[in-house]
Amino acid sequence: MPGTLYICATPIGNLDDITYRVVNTLKEVDLIAAEDTRHSMKLMTHFDIHTPLTSYHEHNKVEKAARLVSRMLEGVDVAIITDAGTPAISDPGEELVRQAVKAGITVTSLPGACACITALTMSALSSRRFAFEAFLPSDKKERRDVLVELVTETRTIIIYEAPHHLRTTLSELYETLGNRTITICRELTKRHEECIYTCMEEAVSMYENIPPRGEYVLVIKGADRQALADEKRKGYMKMTIDEHMDMYMEKGIDRKEAMKLVARDRGVPKREIYNSLID
Repeated sequence: MPGTLYICATPIGNLDDITYRVVNTLKEVDLIAAEDTRHSMKLMTHFDIHTPLTSYHEHNKVEKAARLVSRMLEGVDVAIITDAGTPAISDPGEELVRQAVKAGITVTSLPGACACITALTMSALSSRRFAFEAFLPSDKKERRDVLVELVTETRTIIIYEAPHHLRTTLSELYETLGNRTITICRELTKRHEECIYTCMEEAVSMYENIPPRGEYVLVIKGADRQALADEKRKGYMKMTIDEHMDMYMEKGIDRKEAMKLVARDRGVPKREIYNSLID
């Protein structure tokens, strides 16, 4: 009978945040796949866990996942942990999960600490809908494309950042998104935890004089839906009604439906579009 893959969340700072279930599972499985075995040994020692560790990280994730899946097919139970937080969230663990599911192995997740959720709940921003971006891409073109996409993102935005990139990232966000409300969370659950409620302009200015330290989670207010709609409507109003109608009819939309769409775009009753076309 195949083994099971256990996705085990570990603390993001404070060791007391680990769950009893995770500790017990790590003691009971046959093997633990860890992002950094040296780092994870501190956790193992603290909780008196003696299960064998094997290295599983970004640079060996594909081939190592295949080997771990083979072991699980033989009946071995495997737990996966990351250096901090929940595996498979902006983490190589997603590759192991993908391969395990494809092989028909049972996968279960043991919830626990997660930096993005921790920051979101402290941000004082809307938590009903949010977009998790993790670390922005390092490739310049891809990074620029993502930033441009975020301009019209109405959900609360969550971004991870390392201290040595923080100033650059804040400047790019301010330049692209404007002076949005932002909550800057640092060293979550640790002794020097800090949560700064500010705006983009002030954040950029603040870190010109303060050297960034620790790991950061940036929680940014989403774009205003009404403002986006008003901006879009302004663009449509630069067109004549005939041009606006042609835009839809060239796509194969019939005249009656095109009138509805033009009225919607311009924020006016359909009758007004009809009368204008008659005139």
